Amino acid sequence: MHFSSGSLPSVVALTVFLARASVYAHPHSFAIWAADSAIARGQGNGLDSNGEPTDSYEHGELQWGLRLLYETTGNESYFNYIVQGASQIVDSKGDIEGGYSIVAYSQDPIRTGPTFAYLYERTGQSKWKIAMDTYHQQLMGQPRTAEGQFWHKLIYYNQGWLDGIYMGEVFYTVYTNTFQPTNATAYADIAKQFDLMFQNTIQKKGVANYTGLMYHGYDYSHTASWASEDRGHSPEVWIRALGWYMMALVDILEIYPEDNSIFLDHLNTLVPRVRDAADPDSGVWWLVMTQPGRAGNYFESSGSAMFVYAMLKAVRLGYVVDNNGSIVKAATKAYQYMIDNWVVDNRDGTMDWLNTVLVGSLDGNGTFEYYTSIEVDTNDLKGLAAFLLASLEYETL
Repeated sequence: MHFSSGSLPSVVALTVFLARASVYAHPHSFAIWAADSAIARGQGNGLDSNGEPTDSYEHGELQWGLRLLYETTGNESYFNYIVQGASQIVDSKGDIEGGYSIVAYSQDPIRTGPTFAYLYERTGQSKWKIAMDTYHQQLMGQPRTAEGQFWHKLIYYNQGWLDGIYMGEVFYTVYTNTFQPTNATAYADIAKQFDLMFQNTIQKKGVANYTGLMYHGYDYSHTASWASEDRGHSPEVWIRALGWYMMALVDILEIYPEDNSIFLDHLNTLVPRVRDAADPDSGVWWLVMTQPGRAGNYFESSGSAMFVYAMLKAVRLGYVVDNNGSIVKAATKAYQYMIDNWVVDNRDGTMDWLNTVLVGSLDGNGTFEYYTSIEVDTNDLKGLAAFLLASLEYETL
């Protein structure tokens, strides 16, 4: 609004200005703003862009955040949206929609399983247990490497990806807690999934572009074009794969009832290295973390938000001791960059979220050129849901 020199605005003009400011003002909470914006766009509602049911892990990620937001605020609309979305995925008989096929042995859809578990706990409706049983049946038949690692999908022969840990193992734990709480074999298997992934993908000192972090995945059979000679790992540390793994660590530590030393060891190894890998100026992280500053590389928003969530939650719950405050300082610096650069006020009560890479796969050659060639998306749910989670932790802090 422009005020002419030497004059005061009229009462009418000032009233209009204040009314517009009220409409445009976003909620005090960025977590609420992110959630409300996703809901306003119909994101994470159990349907794909064509209005067909989809058992998408992105929807499971958002529903996890909406559950936490509901528990924080008591706002029933978040719970109702979870029910609405999950009911698109699971029909009244408990069958999973969205083209789900148990024999595809893909871990990705299983990320919606924790939502079913939550709704079964809240409602007692049998359809949620039936759907959970289906996912559990899949995991029990999931192809494995000779060491015992779940394949990421049937089509990826002998391959373990960091992504799969987030998709499958949190549900595996929730299911075991709910229906098989004395199954020590299952709990040992869950810990083994994390540890095999860690041991087969963690960077060893002396390698080129050393970060001490985890490569995107590995091929136990060493037959993939990208498999290294030593452990069969992929060539680069890709930000979102590591982000999935970090979030899985802090989420499972809250619910795993047995000896959690493996998870704590991994988390305490990774958190300081993630802190140190941040760009010193911006405070956030590069898409390809093994090649910071290389032409074509850029700061990526979904992985950065995942790191902030994992770091702050790890410190808040005492899983990682932040003696000198450097971990929280790094996470809060990154969060400030995120809201300054990747949050856009649409002036209609909603926000946009920028700079999330659309996808990352080991279906090809896993090179730097591959990762940096993928399109960057606006309001990609993988990034927006991670920002919701990061905001919840930041606002708790």
